[in-house]
Amino acid sequence: MRRILWGLTLTGFLTAILLAQEKPVLSPLTRNFVTVDSRVVALAHVMVIDGTGATPSTDQTITIENGVIREIGPSASLNVPAGAHILDMTGRSAIPGLVGMHDHMFYPTASGQGPVQGAPALYGEMGFSFPRLYLAGGVTTIRTAGSIEPYTDLALKKMIDNGKMPGPKMHITGPYLEGVGSFTPQLHELAGPEDAARLVNYWIDEGATSFKAYMHITRAELGAAIKAAHARGIKVTGHLCSVGFSEAAELGIDDLEHGLVVDQEFNPKKEPDVCPPDPDEHPILEKLDVESKPVQEVIRKLVQQHVAVTSTLVIFETFVANRPPLQDRVMQALSLPSRADYLAVRTKIAEGNGSGAMLLKKEMQFEHDFVHAGGLLISGEDPTGYGGVLAGFGDQRQTELLVEAGFTPLEAIHIATQNGAEFLGESDRIGTLKPGKQADIVVVKGDPSQRIADLENVELVFKDGIGYDPQKLIRSVQAAVGLH
Repeated sequence: MRRILWGLTLTGFLTAILLAQEKPVLSPLTRNFVTVDSRVVALAHVMVIDGTGATPSTDQTITIENGVIREIGPSASLNVPAGAHILDMTGRSAIPGLVGMHDHMFYPTASGQGPVQGAPALYGEMGFSFPRLYLAGGVTTIRTAGSIEPYTDLALKKMIDNGKMPGPKMHITGPYLEGVGSFTPQLHELAGPEDAARLVNYWIDEGATSFKAYMHITRAELGAAIKAAHARGIKVTGHLCSVGFSEAAELGIDDLEHGLVVDQEFNPKKEPDVCPPDPDEHPILEKLDVESKPVQEVIRKLVQQHVAVTSTLVIFETFVANRPPLQDRVMQALSLPSRADYLAVRTKIAEGNGSGAMLLKKEMQFEHDFVHAGGLLISGEDPTGYGGVLAGFGDQRQTELLVEAGFTPLEAIHIATQNGAEFLGESDRIGTLKPGKQADIVVVKGDPSQRIADLENVELVFKDGIGYDPQKLIRSVQAAVGLH
């Protein structure tokens, strides 16, 4: 025991004390999903993939005390404290909890008939199912990256933090900063720059810790929002259309969602401050060479201005015929109307001759070039579209697609963990497996450093040292997604 105490940094020791003092009392509902809750836990004989991109360490033991990682070392020599709850993790790997950087709490409402012509796009808050699915998928921290019901999101965060319900740590993004022309009536349309600044300051006071600009915002409104947010130490991201990536970088935006596929600055129909009438049509992208000088100049500008890019390959995959592979776990989680809608659109895509495969390939190349140029790539899932991406499951698939994009499995895990923590300013607490950090640890069967699909074999999820049963969480939301 002496060796462990002396091996812990002073910062880590103080963190452990603070966490022990602040540890919430779990409600009976939350405790129903807990399988490990001991003051001291040892994960013995586990492969450690620490999230930094370093070579995995085999046959390691991780000791956890009061919700903090105390020591990681070879199982043959590490001294486990007396009375520790020891778990034999032979054949398993430990990775940091995933940090989902585009993980909404809402999902398309269902008709049970597929898209209804002329009906407005509407989204329902999944306050029951999504927190459980995120946690079950090994996602221990999320940024909501745009809220439909920000007050609900803030209340859910409070309930999770207080132990009243299971779920990930939540960083709440305020309501969308959208201009005139929103495709859904659920978004406020800004009345100008002053309105943008007012909205930012109001929601910071309410508890929002980031903002997301959306497709019809003007440059003046975006600039005002960024200025107001930065004045209070808050970052702004954007899924943009009316403003090009280069323009947004010059205005000081911190992050851009989705990548090249949504950037309209190469569209000849693009007018200043106006989203083109058909932004989802991509004839220009079909001809656009990612290696061309104009695209590479955009990449260089983003890197120079320290603008991150959020990868959401998983949402683009759904517009490729017969992708992703149909999974029973996804079908079982969907409500019957949502399942019908999803399958109807999926069939339509499979029968068409769309450009989905081309767009996915170009986006993968763009992201790979961006990282190669020194850019910070973070990772999220975006459970919107037409319903093919679910909380938690989508984050796992997103990481798998990073490998398809040309990253090694270790690089993909690094992007999905440490990079997100760095962007959030949380890298001293989460994102990697190191002594003194919060014990947010995902135990999977297999070795995702060699076979990235093993990320789907989650057996145990630790958040702040408390171990949750992923299968029990998943079973509890059968047929719930799309309803609540």
